[in-house]
Amino acid sequence: MFDIFEQPWTLTGIAVIVLLGFLTFRSIFPEKRHWWQLLLPILLVIVAFSFDFFVKTDLEKVRAVVKTGVKAVEEENCDAIEAIIADNYSDSHHDTKASLMIHCRNELSRSPVEKNKKVGLVIEISPPQATAVLTVLIRFSNDSHIAQNYKPVFLIEVRLHLQKQHDKSWLISRVELIEIDKQPVSWRQVG
Repeated sequence: MFDIFEQPWTLTGIAVIVLLGFLTFRSIFPEKRHWWQLLLPILLVIVAFSFDFFVKTDLEKVRAVVKTGVKAVEEENCDAIEAIIADNYSDSHHDTKASLMIHCRNELSRSPVEKNKKVGLVIEISPPQATAVLTVLIRFSNDSHIAQNYKPVFLIEVRLHLQKQHDKSWLISRVELIEIDKQPVSWRQVG
């Protein structure tokens, strides 16, 4: 079943069915026509889009964190990256959030990212944890360290582990590299 809080189309479909039902009822029983009968489907559509706009599900929040991260890397905005990283962050190469941010600032200063394109995202959520496998096509500027020493375009796959915070937001608690250009890789190989 579709989650009515993630998309408005289920309730919009129900509104169309209700509208068709009222139109049929009104044509069979013209003496029972009332102006408010046509307002109910409109009200359902308004409720559907209100749910979608005002209620953010865990899946939408996790997608927003991933989107923010992809955009922040492209813009080389380490402060935006730091904002989506949990204080208890650690991975196989970085023991702390501070260590990751030092690495982030160092790499983004040497290798400017020209363009990021998300090509795949698979999310599994079991609150208070979530895992997202993200595949990104990264193009480095031609004068960057990576483009000069290796090549300008890489297909990178990472596994993001996220934790739900006390304020109901989601932050990244661990990032592990899975593949670069379809070759298995780890932080130690690129760090």
